[in-house]
Amino acid sequence: MQGCQTCLAFVLNYYKEVESLIKQNEINKGVRTLQDNSETLYTYWNIGRLIVEAQGGKKRAKYGDGLIKEWGHKLSEIYGKTYDSRNLRRTRSFYIEFPIWGSVNPKLTWTHYRYILPIKNENERNYYINQVILNNLSVRDLRREIKNKAFDRLSYADKENIKLIDEENTTPLTIEDMIKDPIILKIDKNTNEVNEKAIHKYIISLLENKFLELGTGFALVGHEYKIKIGASYNYIDLLFFNIKLNAYIVVEVKTKESKPQDIGQLEFYVNYIEKNIKESNNNKTIGILIVKKKNRFVIEYTTNNDIYVTTYMLT
Repeated sequence: MQGCQTCLAFVLNYYKEVESLIKQNEINKGVRTLQDNSETLYTYWNIGRLIVEAQGGKKRAKYGDGLIKEWGHKLSEIYGKTYDSRNLRRTRSFYIEFPIWGSVNPKLTWTHYRYILPIKNENERNYYINQVILNNLSVRDLRREIKNKAFDRLSYADKENIKLIDEENTTPLTIEDMIKDPIILKIDKNTNEVNEKAIHKYIISLLENKFLELGTGFALVGHEYKIKIGASYNYIDLLFFNIKLNAYIVVEVKTKESKPQDIGQLEFYVNYIEKNIKESNNNKTIGILIVKKKNRFVIEYTTNNDIYVTTYMLT
């Protein structure tokens, strides 16, 4: 009997600490017009920590839902649904997935983390967190990226070793860390026959939304960018400059399967930019061929390491 009372007192002390944290956070929200996001995350992280400790550690915490139901019932009656059992489970998951407070980035809101927490693959989770940081993604942007399976479509050189971005982890990105395959294009035409000009329009429209489908740091230089070679003019479908890579990116779009002449044309444009547009402090110009379907033999015999081929998908 004495042991049960001691156990109840032990758990009750944790409950009082959780309630104290919540009460202080709610008071602070009422006092300040602008809520400090870092403080909110720290509060939820600490609530998760206390729940895990009260349940006897991480291994046991995964199965001890009785305590959470009890606390959620009490706290939601006092402070509202924000602290019901469902959200208390989220704070527990938050602490379990991010046991070191320093790994929590205040650039993400609690709502960002709510959509990231269900992702159990650590590399995938890290990828989406990094994307929020690099591209300043709203919650809506993040939801779209997750829904469109951006991680699965990524041509990462090493998808099994994605580290969270922080002050110590400043490994520079490469073009292979950015290009998705396929690039998803949302169109409003119910047809499979879309001409190349229309495809260009849809790509530009999509890329204007933070260039998410091509990668990080892309800035559009020009659409149908005009270059003069001898007495004639040629037009590059899309010319970008990538701030992260410090390089020009030449993009050509083809609405059919890739052909050797497509690679030749792209190399021609890349060489032109290299000799006539690129500054001495810029890195080598990169070419991206976006096609409806890849021809593996064309790719296999492409010798230029700065040429990349990916596909698009209309939805």
